[in-house]
Amino acid sequence: MKTTVIDNVTLNLSHPLAMPVEWIGQAEPLRQLSACWLTVAPDDLPLVPRIIGHPGVGKTTLAIAAGRKRNQDVYIMQCTADTRPEDLLITPVLAQNGTIAYHASPLLSAVLCGGIAVLDEGNRMSEKSWASLAGLFDNRRMAESIIAGITINAHPDFRAAVTMNEDSSTFEIPDYIMSRLQPGIEIGFPDHKDELRILQYNLPFCDEELLAIAVNYLQEAHGFDLPYSVRDGINALRFTLKQKKGDPSLSSEELFRMSISQILGQEALNLKTLAQKRALAGERLPSMNLGDFFFGDNSELNPDAEDK
Repeated sequence: MKTTVIDNVTLNLSHPLAMPVEWIGQAEPLRQLSACWLTVAPDDLPLVPRIIGHPGVGKTTLAIAAGRKRNQDVYIMQCTADTRPEDLLITPVLAQNGTIAYHASPLLSAVLCGGIAVLDEGNRMSEKSWASLAGLFDNRRMAESIIAGITINAHPDFRAAVTMNEDSSTFEIPDYIMSRLQPGIEIGFPDHKDELRILQYNLPFCDEELLAIAVNYLQEAHGFDLPYSVRDGINALRFTLKQKKGDPSLSSEELFRMSISQILGQEALNLKTLAQKRALAGERLPSMNLGDFFFGDNSELNPDAEDK
C-alpha cells in the first residue's frame, strides 16, 4: 500500500481503478468532458462537471474513459446518503499495534497523487458532506481534515467529475455547491449502431441473433422514452445465455422475454402500453399544495383555496 506524509501525519492511499474501460459512441460528451479538464493558461483552473443521464447509460464509464485518455489514474468514490465528511477525506483506523492509522479516501488519494476522482452518484450525499468539499472544488483547490488535523493542497494534475442520477433517494444539492459543479454534461441513450457495439464489447460470447433481439428491444424502449438502459440489456442477455446453456432447446427470443420480465417486471414486456400508462398517470396527477393535505378545496382555512 502506498503512503505519503503530510505535516508528520502518514496517510495510507487508496488504489486507483485497474479494470479496462472503453467508451463506445457518443463522441460529443467525451469531447466536452475532456475540454472541462484542460487549462488554457498558467493561471487557469480545470472545471468539475456534472455528468447527467439515466441509470445505466455509462456516466461512470465516460469519466473513466476520459481519465484514461489523459493517461491519469482514476479513483472512484461511491457516494451514498450515509457518506460522512470524514469518509470523503481521511478515516482513522485502529492498527494492529494499537496506534491510529489514517486512510485517505479514493477522492483524497486522487487529490494527493494528481489523479482523476469520480464522485459516483454525488447527489445521494447530504449538504453536510458536500460542504467539506467546497474549498476543493473552487479556486482554493484545498481540503481540510479535522480528523487528522491537516490541510491538503491539490496536486496540479488533480481533476474531478460528479455523476448524478435523479430518483426519490437523491438530495437537492445546494446552490453554493452547484455553482462549483459546472457545466452539466448530458448523456442520452445510444443509437442502434452504438448500442449493438456496446453489447458486443461487454458480451463478446453472445450470438448475433440474441444481440439483435436485445438491441431492437432497447431501441423500442428509447423510442417511448422509457428508462431502460444498455445495462438492463446486458443483464437480460446474461440471464438469457445462462438459461440457454442449461436447456439449449428453449427459444432464445422466449428466454429473453422471460429475462426481461424477471429483471424489469412483467409490464416491461409491452412497452407501448407501459408508455401510455405512464403518460396518463402524469397527466392525471392533480396540482397539490400544502393546504390540500389538511383542508378541503372550499375550506376557508385552506390558504390556497382562493387560487383554485
